[in-house]
Amino acid sequence: MRKQLLVAAMLSAFSAIAAQAGTLDDGNLSISGFGTLGVAKSNTDDAQFARYNQAEGIGDKARIGLDTNLGLQATYKMNDWLSGTVQVLTRKTTSDSYSTDLTWGFLKARVSDEVSVRVGRIVMPIFLISDYQNVGYANTMMRPPIEMYGQEPMENADGADVNYQRAFGDFNFTGQAFVGRSRGKLFVPTGAGSVANYRAPAAGVSLSGEYGPFTVRVGHARADLKIKDLAPINSLGATLRQVGFAQLASDINLTDGKKIAFTSLGAIMDWNNILVQTEYAQRRAKDPVYIPDTNAWYFMTGYRIGKVLPYYSHAVTKDAGSSVTLPANFPRTGVLSATVRNTLVSAEQSADLIGVRWDFAKSLALKVQVDRVKPKTKSGMLIFAPAAGYRNSVTVVGASLDFVF
Repeated sequence: MRKQLLVAAMLSAFSAIAAQAGTLDDGNLSISGFGTLGVAKSNTDDAQFARYNQAEGIGDKARIGLDTNLGLQATYKMNDWLSGTVQVLTRKTTSDSYSTDLTWGFLKARVSDEVSVRVGRIVMPIFLISDYQNVGYANTMMRPPIEMYGQEPMENADGADVNYQRAFGDFNFTGQAFVGRSRGKLFVPTGAGSVANYRAPAAGVSLSGEYGPFTVRVGHARADLKIKDLAPINSLGATLRQVGFAQLASDINLTDGKKIAFTSLGAIMDWNNILVQTEYAQRRAKDPVYIPDTNAWYFMTGYRIGKVLPYYSHAVTKDAGSSVTLPANFPRTGVLSATVRNTLVSAEQSADLIGVRWDFAKSLALKVQVDRVKPKTKSGMLIFAPAAGYRNSVTVVGASLDFVF
């Protein structure tokens, strides 16, 4: 019953707002939105497939919570140089119910034709598609590859950024620098699962260029991540202190804040009927911390046939080492040793997917997608897997209706 009510509510909101947007727009106010009605299932109940930072995934029963969302955005132009934008997004994240969050909320000042400044809540420009990763209609695939986008789940920050845009002939350049404080909740899939609250002063830069059908973007960000209520790590740290490894306990925890860097390079080619999208990223801890270093990448290609776009993608995430050095006298065997060593290793997995997108009407797209997920170390990025680990391939079948208005 809840599924039918949610679908009805989303369709009602879509119709009502689309109808009223024109009357509310007095030339200065614009209202728009986007959404996805999605359903998906996997071939097993032994572990759940989920998006990054989701507390509830999917098993062998069809569910709508994996991909379904609804976003609304309003922009008001106060004068020729000042405007304000607010965007809210409803989706499932760190609980098994839907929640609505403020994803954008800023004032934008146009300093010149090339420079603008935004103050408020902004999306951090870390990935190739950071600005529209939650807009299903703007993406070819049903969802961003979790192997890539699960490496850095922080999406926005409260602060300011500076944007510089300039055309050099047929080449369009965009530079963006931001500084702020990211804060929110993280789902911890250990055991029955828990939720931790994080605070992270962050800063970064993004550079992108467009030339004809080609787009390239490089991003780099650093954050001082602090989490005081990370139950599994706090418990492990307390045990380490009790047995005489206080420094190791300090090294792995996040209660005092640890510096972490993230760098990505991505490109898109949309030439004639051929579409190619690829991205590579590294996560590196700059202070000793339990969070492992990782490398991740994906490649997606497709070919348009009229309004139909079949596509294929391959994605990988791999462990790249640990910033924590175990003491020379740390035991090599036993439960504590195994727990610590396992904690310092990253989950690894790869995935292949095929799908098709059909733009059957204006502002509407239907997608069908099949993922073949291959978990490796630590059950990959599956959640609620058996304690002994899960290494069987998982097949995920999904369909979605994406819309914008």
